[in-house]
Amino acid sequence: MFRHLLFLLVIAIFTISLQSVFAQVTPNPIIKEFPVPPGSHPHDVAPAGNGSVWYTAQGSGELGLLDQTTGKTHHIALGQGSAPHGVIVGPDSAPWITDGGLNAIVRVDPNTENVTLFPLPASTGYANLNTATFDHKGILWFTGQSGIYGRLDPSTGSVEVFEASRGSGPYGISTTSDGQIYFASLAGSYIARIDLETGNATALDPPTRDQGARRIWPDSEGRVWFTEWNAGKLGMYNPVTNGWKEWNVPGQNPLPYAVFVDDNNIVWLSDFGSNAMMRFDPSIEKFQIFPLPSPEANVRQLAGRAGEVLGAESGTDKIVVIRTGN
Repeated sequence: MFRHLLFLLVIAIFTISLQSVFAQVTPNPIIKEFPVPPGSHPHDVAPAGNGSVWYTAQGSGELGLLDQTTGKTHHIALGQGSAPHGVIVGPDSAPWITDGGLNAIVRVDPNTENVTLFPLPASTGYANLNTATFDHKGILWFTGQSGIYGRLDPSTGSVEVFEASRGSGPYGISTTSDGQIYFASLAGSYIARIDLETGNATALDPPTRDQGARRIWPDSEGRVWFTEWNAGKLGMYNPVTNGWKEWNVPGQNPLPYAVFVDDNNIVWLSDFGSNAMMRFDPSIEKFQIFPLPSPEANVRQLAGRAGEVLGAESGTDKIVVIRTGN
């Protein structure tokens, strides 16, 4: 009897200790929203220096900079007709923008605020530019929903455009840790791997048809995570095994939009359907839901740095910062 009670006591102590450790590893995040100028309609975000955040003010045709410490914002005009979509920070520490209104890639000098345009070839037509990523050689690759993807060599200013084999849809794009580049096609419902030498793209079909692959982000192991807007699922492709996995996003009408994988290989996504951020742990295959403070936030893109996930609330003119504690 005594041994049985002692055994139960040891199990209880171990369980409490394990729960405590898990709580320390995955604490509940702190969510904070920062207002930006009305009508900005921020679309994408990127980490800037000193804890600040770059964001594309699609509604006003500007690049914005949020100072988290003071809450102040600063806007840089990008040109007449600008409608910036994506923003990333390049190897030169400058923000690079995909601007659908200007039909050009835009670089902003973070020190002088000089704006440099790299227009697409005139023969391209309207590309509906979406997002961009840099490969390991410093070449910028980008997507256009009208049915193109392309590359820009910053050293020469040369821009080359390729037609997507399945037509319209190229949307999210990202670079894996080993230098591979994948994009997701929303209208085409596939993801694709680009041959960086030839520019050819190989389409890869997820198990669910017509799923609406939207945003895409790799983890440190080279697995590629993507949101399935139409299907309400989170998808993952493993290039090593050529295998796929999909998970139903919780909720009655899930609409997963943005995805980001943090330094701990935890997957974050935004869901329009539940107006929430979600955290997915691949090791236990479980979702955690964190409702956003503002209704109809419409977080269209996520990015991050150590201890923080950043999002653009296009529906509320706010930037959301999720402090993960990791």
